[in-house]
Amino acid sequence: MIDSGKLLILMCLMAFSAATTHAQDTIQKYKKRVLDSVEIDILSSLYLQDGKNAAVTGGKGSEQLIDGAGAITISIPLNEDDILTIDASVSAYTSASSSNINPFDGKKPADPFVASSGASRQDVWSAYSVAYAHSSDDRNTIWSAKASYAMEYDYISFGLGGSFTKLFNEKNTELGINANLYIDAWELIYPVELRSLNSQNQKDDDDEKFDINNYTITGNANYKPSFAPISGRGRNSYSAGLTLSQIFSKKLHGLLAIDVVNQQGLLSTPFQRVYFADVEDSFIENFHLADDIERLPSSRVKLASGARLNYYINEFLVVRTFYRYYSDDWGIKSHTAYIELPVKISDKFTINPSYRFYNQKASDYFAPYNQHLSAEKYYTSDYDLSSYNANLFSVGITYTDIFLEKKIWRFGLKSFDVKYTYYARDKGLIANLLSAGVNFVFE
Repeated sequence: MIDSGKLLILMCLMAFSAATTHAQDTIQKYKKRVLDSVEIDILSSLYLQDGKNAAVTGGKGSEQLIDGAGAITISIPLNEDDILTIDASVSAYTSASSSNINPFDGKKPADPFVASSGASRQDVWSAYSVAYAHSSDDRNTIWSAKASYAMEYDYISFGLGGSFTKLFNEKNTELGINANLYIDAWELIYPVELRSLNSQNQKDDDDEKFDINNYTITGNANYKPSFAPISGRGRNSYSAGLTLSQIFSKKLHGLLAIDVVNQQGLLSTPFQRVYFADVEDSFIENFHLADDIERLPSSRVKLASGARLNYYINEFLVVRTFYRYYSDDWGIKSHTAYIELPVKISDKFTINPSYRFYNQKASDYFAPYNQHLSAEKYYTSDYDLSSYNANLFSVGITYTDIFLEKKIWRFGLKSFDVKYTYYARDKGLIANLLSAGVNFVFE
């Protein structure tokens, strides 16, 4: 028989055991949410460029372009583990280059360095996507899926993608894989002087139909290019990537990445002109009439590998570096080197100067203005596929408030940044970009 003292001790031990078990169950059931509140990112930018090697006019002409863009991203926590992200973007531009798809609809004499006033001088691009991400209970496994849609005047695009991420070694090592599919369809818009030779029903970007017989042709007055329309309008892009990230110490973090892209279908741009050195030139006013359009292979394989290394020097300065090597089966090879030096000037403000150098070897199919030969199978005078060096300089300032002290109604301001970027190629292209972004948390 158990005496009253022993019975009291036994009851206390049982109660303590039950309380401990309940506490352990409570701890096991508690999980920190992947995202605590709805977050909204609003981005905007203004881009200005100019150059002298427009692809629309065969590698010679104005590349002047003005582009204004805006985007909003809303991240919604569905529960402790799942996040739904909705993104919408819009970009509107005016372009001297694309305006010369039809250079004969303005009041001034047609000229590759003068913008015309046709519908093709401006366009609006819009894109929408929705993504879902799920994290495991221990936060060591993350998978996501994404669907997207984009459209512009002359094409539409549908995309599907997904990723899988696994963390090891007490979250010091991270392995990620991703895959994407894009299905695009083009409207076949040709240079206006070639359209009368095209029997296919295509989209016309001009208010009035161009009639070459209404103009005087100089140079070779017998202008009869051997133009054949493109047979297909579709393009499929398949990509896969692998990343390996490692925290080596409290101060050093590195990442390795490799990406493979395979494209099939229409990979040339139908309204980009090409001129042949062995064909006599024909002109209307100051404008060289096209000998043909850009012709490129219907397949392309791209391979890129890169490495990132970040080092924490002290509480005021971090060094971020990146290198990438790229090659494809069109003959392009490139090197990219990047360095960023974020300097923390206060608890809330950081200045981010950065520099990027880019070097590219030309595609096998590239030649400058009027230097291709008519016997070639593939040809382009798009300077994006040429050999060149480019330098990019940028500086930005970021305001961060993790405690959300600044509020607009129920929206707490988490961060705000503004950035200026200057870009220059040794072929004459110069661009300026001013961008700003703000991150709100809905409370």
